Amino acid sequence: MAMVMNSFVVSDGAAGEPPAGRDHEEIGLGLVAAVSDRGLRHERNEDAVALATVETPGGPVVISVVCDGVSSADRPDEASLAAATAAVQTLAAAVQDGLDPAEGAEQAVAAAREAVDELVDASAETPAATYVSAVMDGDTVTLCWMGDSRAYWLDATPDPAAQLLTRDDSLAEEMVAQGLLHESEALESPQAHVVTRWIGAGAREAYPHVAQFTPPGPGVLMLCSDGLWNYDPDAGKLAVIALPGALTEPGVAAATLVRYAVEAGGLDNITVAMTPYPISTETEPTQP
Repeated sequence: MAMVMNSFVVSDGAAGEPPAGRDHEEIGLGLVAAVSDRGLRHERNEDAVALATVETPGGPVVISVVCDGVSSADRPDEASLAAATAAVQTLAAAVQDGLDPAEGAEQAVAAAREAVDELVDASAETPAATYVSAVMDGDTVTLCWMGDSRAYWLDATPDPAAQLLTRDDSLAEEMVAQGLLHESEALESPQAHVVTRWIGAGAREAYPHVAQFTPPGPGVLMLCSDGLWNYDPDAGKLAVIALPGALTEPGVAAATLVRYAVEAGGLDNITVAMTPYPISTETEPTQP
């Protein structure tokens, strides 16, 4: 069964190039779009996003990956870019080879780990990044994540609403699960964004989460870094802002959400990738 990947974009425009010029980027493949921004407080953008679409006999498959470099680690901007690039290429190849989506997701994490490991040199650096990926194939979305970058379902009917599809690997999440703090208190604590799983040094034995989701109707799959969701953790307001426009213009909606985060303070790097559902076979790849 022959398959051809017809589109592939990484956040800096090309795999393997230095992670320069990433302060603000907008990329779009028609079926999926993403925007990444440095925000107002960081000196550089340590997020990365990669997108791909793969044409198959059953229709197009849409792939998105968002990674957030761990600021307390070394070379976080390079770690996120290396992980996102390797993962999207591996996910696209898995679709082309007809692999089970869960197997493809795990292979992508392994490739991302290897890519980040290759950044380590004799100086004993420890680059690291969070990770979330999604493969939308017809009515099935396969998610994979490590860390606190998130996936949400933004439901377009009858009124915009949001559903969190991932669970953070963070000290804040652990404190909430143990009943030590309420979610709002945990997010305000110094441990709010201390991750417990990641891609990179020191996390070799950590397993990724893999889950599948069936969209209940029209809506948008949104992947984002904590630079966006930190301003609206339940994403209800984000859904109202994004919909219904994101159904037909995901790039415009992504840019609007990034602008919302910047105007709310822009304390972190901000990245959002949006895939409308159902997948349209009539949309042409365009820049947002």
